[in-house]
Amino acid sequence: MEPAGEFYQMENGGDQSKKAAMGKESWNNEIRTAQNMSNSLLRKKSDPLLVSKLRFQMLRQFLANLQEVILGTKLAVLFPAIPLAIAADFYKFGRHWIFALSLLGLTPLAERVSFLTEQIAYYTGPTVGGLLNATCGNATELIIALFALYRSKIHVLKYSLLGSILSNLLLVLGSSLLCGGLANLKKEQRYDRKQADVNSSLLLLGLLCHMLPLMSRYAAAPGVLIADSTLQLSRASSILMLVAYIGYIIFQLKTHRQIFDSRQEDEEEEEEEEKAVIGFWSAFSWLVGMTLIIALLSEYVVGTIEAASESWGISVSFISIILIPIVGNAAEHAGAIIFAFKNKLDISLGVALGSATQISMFAVPLCVVVGWIMRVRMDLDFSLLETASLALTILVVAFTLQDGTSHYMKGIVLCLCYTAIAACFFVHKIPAPLDQTNVKLGLKPSTGISA
Repeated sequence: MEPAGEFYQMENGGDQSKKAAMGKESWNNEIRTAQNMSNSLLRKKSDPLLVSKLRFQMLRQFLANLQEVILGTKLAVLFPAIPLAIAADFYKFGRHWIFALSLLGLTPLAERVSFLTEQIAYYTGPTVGGLLNATCGNATELIIALFALYRSKIHVLKYSLLGSILSNLLLVLGSSLLCGGLANLKKEQRYDRKQADVNSSLLLLGLLCHMLPLMSRYAAAPGVLIADSTLQLSRASSILMLVAYIGYIIFQLKTHRQIFDSRQEDEEEEEEEEKAVIGFWSAFSWLVGMTLIIALLSEYVVGTIEAASESWGISVSFISIILIPIVGNAAEHAGAIIFAFKNKLDISLGVALGSATQISMFAVPLCVVVGWIMRVRMDLDFSLLETASLALTILVVAFTLQDGTSHYMKGIVLCLCYTAIAACFFVHKIPAPLDQTNVKLGLKPSTGISA
């Protein structure tokens, strides 16, 4: 028996190990999401012999799990940023340093959360595993947004979620098509349009829900206060978006899972990756611990973003829309490009479109509903410039993917679109709303990101 298998068998027992093997087979036969496959490219194989000769069983198990979780990723070099960020906060270093270190520390944590949810999926089966991936795939962005909501920084919340959608649709997808096209000049790159069509439809539905509050505000007669009606419309639309996302999960995991089946053609190549390497309770404990660390770093990011903006001379909008999503999506971004190099565009599209859909149809409406519960005036009115950027992005991507083929010119167009939007938010220094701290119900209402 392999030492690595011994560790999680000791934790779960022999019968549970058999169940894990059955779960593994079921998981592989069902659907393994593109995000999981993308992140798996950044993982490193560990050597169980390094800890197998230790005398104490519990110590062997702990060190084996530590080796798999902490050292099992190529992004492990960024883990020191986490204690440095905590030390910077404790010793009252410059707040812009706290922001930068926290942002770097979130990068490996995002990839490790994906790894741990995949490990849990081997024991819970494909349905629960798929639900975990559907809710935890963008855990970092969601936690940052919830902390911004808790601190009543509605502008930071909206900026970060919008930036994540734009980053996935233009930067991640565009660089994947560009690199894939250049690496496969002599091959015709094709992909299944069905997955792209489903995601595009959901993104357009989300765009409609974003535009209705904005259009209602501009269509109102002068002097008529519509803040309350806009807020109610946003809450109703958010519930509809969450219903649509639940339908999307059922569609993806049950009724039409063959459309989203992004397994690689070479099963032997993936055999070593597709097996549980730590036990269920170990994976669950590590997942809880890393989620708490992500929450701590997210609080640092939200609390120091204005200080970083002032210190660097860059607007909060540019940092939130451009910098934070680039760092948060670094792991998936790298994986999507690698798969594009291998001419496996279905996986690259699954990463970019799947993440954008999850943010648009799950994270955004969830923040509205949570704000409703917290009595915070969070709505879907993202203001004119932001909503127009989102609308044009979705239309450009939909037209780009309509023929089922790809070449590097499509990647160039998408990357240049992202560069143009980044330049726009860099030069257009949108001020934070004057009433950003007065968003509780009964106080002065907020009508969007900017006036």
